[in-house]
Amino acid sequence: MLLGLKTWYEKLVLGHPKTVLALVALLTIAAAAGLPRFKLDASADSLTLETDDSLDFFREISERYNSGDFLVVTYRYKNGDLFSDESLATMRRLQDELAMVDGVTGVQSILNVPLLYSPKLSITDVADGIRTLSSPGTDKDLVRREFLESPIYKELILSPDGETTAMMLNLELDKEGLDLVRERDALRRLRNSEGLDAAQSERLEMVTAEYLAHRTAQETAARERVQEVRDILAHYEGNAELFLGGLTMITSDMIAFIQSDLVVFGAGILAFIVITLLLIFRQSRWVFLPLITCVTTAVMMLGLLSWLDWRMTVISANFVALLLIITLAITIHLAVRYREYFAEHPEWDRWQLASATVSFMAKPCLYTGLTTMVAFISLVVSGIRPVIDFGWMMTIGVTLALVLSFLILPASLMLLRKRDGGQGADNSHAFTQVFSRFTENHKGIVLGVAAVAAVISVVGITRLKVENRFIDYFDDSTEIYQGMLVIDQRLGGTISLDVVLNKPQQAAPEFEGEEDPFAADFGGEDVADTSSEEFTEAENGDDAGAADDFTEEDPFASDDPFASGASGTEAPEAYWFTVAGLNQIEKLHDFLEAQPEIGKVQSLATLYKVAKDLNDGGLNDFELAVARQSLPEEINQVLVNPYWSPQDQQARITMRVMETDPNLRRDELIQRIYGFVESDMGIAAENVRQTGMLVLYNNMLQSLFKSQILTLGAVFAGILLMFLVLFRSLSLAIIALIPNMLAACVVLGGMGLANIPLDMMTITIAAITVGIGVDHAIHYLYRFREEFAKDGDYVATMHRSHATIGRAMFYTAITIIAGFSILALSKFVPSIYFGLLTALAMSAALLGSLTLLPLLLVLIKPLGKEKKAEELGKPLATETCPDLSP
Repeated sequence: MLLGLKTWYEKLVLGHPKTVLALVALLTIAAAAGLPRFKLDASADSLTLETDDSLDFFREISERYNSGDFLVVTYRYKNGDLFSDESLATMRRLQDELAMVDGVTGVQSILNVPLLYSPKLSITDVADGIRTLSSPGTDKDLVRREFLESPIYKELILSPDGETTAMMLNLELDKEGLDLVRERDALRRLRNSEGLDAAQSERLEMVTAEYLAHRTAQETAARERVQEVRDILAHYEGNAELFLGGLTMITSDMIAFIQSDLVVFGAGILAFIVITLLLIFRQSRWVFLPLITCVTTAVMMLGLLSWLDWRMTVISANFVALLLIITLAITIHLAVRYREYFAEHPEWDRWQLASATVSFMAKPCLYTGLTTMVAFISLVVSGIRPVIDFGWMMTIGVTLALVLSFLILPASLMLLRKRDGGQGADNSHAFTQVFSRFTENHKGIVLGVAAVAAVISVVGITRLKVENRFIDYFDDSTEIYQGMLVIDQRLGGTISLDVVLNKPQQAAPEFEGEEDPFAADFGGEDVADTSSEEFTEAENGDDAGAADDFTEEDPFASDDPFASGASGTEAPEAYWFTVAGLNQIEKLHDFLEAQPEIGKVQSLATLYKVAKDLNDGGLNDFELAVARQSLPEEINQVLVNPYWSPQDQQARITMRVMETDPNLRRDELIQRIYGFVESDMGIAAENVRQTGMLVLYNNMLQSLFKSQILTLGAVFAGILLMFLVLFRSLSLAIIALIPNMLAACVVLGGMGLANIPLDMMTITIAAITVGIGVDHAIHYLYRFREEFAKDGDYVATMHRSHATIGRAMFYTAITIIAGFSILALSKFVPSIYFGLLTALAMSAALLGSLTLLPLLLVLIKPLGKEKKAEELGKPLATETCPDLSP
């Protein structure tokens, strides 16, 4: 079969090189035609698990409480007091301009939020109307004090030093997008659990396309909106220090990072390829041919992604650089082997040289490509959509790189005239043989260093963590970092976290006496008055006639908070707006505020605290019911509607967590809150749930450990299987894996010791290290078997292997290491970590392949015993690689 494939290849490729190159050129042009359709994706979906049920709940809560996305503008007046007439006039002009931006439904600032303490109002005054800072005659000193001390605005709208304020631009909730994504996800779950019929499959395909098109339009509009806001802010930079924040702004800037990384990485890698090839080969054809192969592979792959509308994310921004590096490594191996044949057989014609090169390199290159594909395919178990896409993109890309390398290079060599002028002497084998001599003379040091590295790596791996700060993803020179820092440290935190409470199935137990069954402990004071006692007695059925008379006269009877719970065993419909419900919310609210990682907390308890203060004491359920009906719309919009859904009998506590807190442990914080609610407050687990971006991001982070184990397990299993097929020797397979397992452990251990957390980028390093690093082992073992057949001497075979294939390994490794190091130019910190850590891992893999691997071969002797002296005179074939497996 293999002979047939070789004959077929020689006939089609080497026999018709012009046709092959013409077809490759046509395909490249067709792929390039799709490049204008190329799209990038930095949506919030890239920070979440694909199958996370919490994502559906997050969308549901966002729609229920109309909590769409928003932009935040921080404002600090440069020329004096923030509350001066000039500053407020400047802020008013800015606010008016921002309110006119398309997609902005309203702007909240110190200018228009309702004031309740400037001066202090009574409950009756609140019902009559509210004041704002823009109202005539408002006392600015009282307003400043209210913003700094009021439960409503403290740490929300004004920094503690009174110099920085925030303007919130509320954006229109994308209800159409929510409906589409809900339908798509419901069909996906049905497909995974029960399967879809033809109509459902067609609908899934249709709604997926609709959602993708809708999201594209929304992202384009969002980027234009962010740019318009930035243009407006630019006009005010002379008067104020301004920063823009918010998820939409981060998404927009991350798109710019991806575009920048693609350009920088692509240009940097191409320049590096040219320099590397010139230094290695010093001949123009060996620069041009690998370069054109790399560029063709990249253009074809990017074109394919464009035609398929397969979008690149921050994670896959490294895709082009990786693909260029892997393609270059394949072409270097082919070029080195071709030049070796040319040096050994200068009389061979172009056909013989190309055919011999392809025949010898096909099998090792195929298996190195397959092992690399296994590494990338293993990423699909992560459950994180950008990581999954990255794995499939690289799998297809490596396949394409293999095919094009074995088409373009041999076909081109068939058309180019044989020449060796200018080739020069290649003394790189002298360097690689330094490793073989060291391995021969210092076996104990090699094994000792490997053992120490393994132990230290294990220690480091035990210190690995997944907790990190999102702000650390960005360079401190970026607006994302600076804006998040200001909002986090001066204005109450950045990342959102919500606690959603459902109405309990049973209310507090009834009492035999006169006490209100819903009157919770209120600071040790008895806040019930005569009216509340009568109201309670009527509800308990003690005075039905009084209840009837009261209902007839009470205009709020239809909204009676106890209407559905006359027996006292069922919580009322408006339970969360009763004294008992509000006391529970207040208890949780105060607990959350006491947590060091949490900044601003908002809930119905905020209104409750204010109402008690304005009423100069406690409130009973009747007064709460009356107050609820009489609150002005401005107060409802700020203090009620975002935190209570009477239709769903649900309360919501929102908070912002401080990303700059060095002690932030998301999962520990989430579990701490659950523990307090269930243990200290006695709320059943089914009645409480947390949501928000912090929960979604934490779920993704917590999945990394599991997916890392699954990924590495899949990689090692797949590679071991391939080694068994290739070498038909278990001992050789294990020997080949050991240096690469050690390299993977070194990088993971190094991350643990350096306190670098696992994230969406670094999770891929270990798998990539093994997948690419094992290429060295395959090439080395394949060549080692050929050289061993010559004299059966393990040590001599090691020296010759280092002088031949060792050179190609050295070239490719240096190329890969330097290529990954270029990623350090990124503004996205995980990309920097990815590049430098992968370069470290590849260095460890190269060192292991040139020292530990040959030493294990010499010590274990997996190819059989060394040949005796009398056997050395027998002629041995040098052009074939006989199977010498035991």
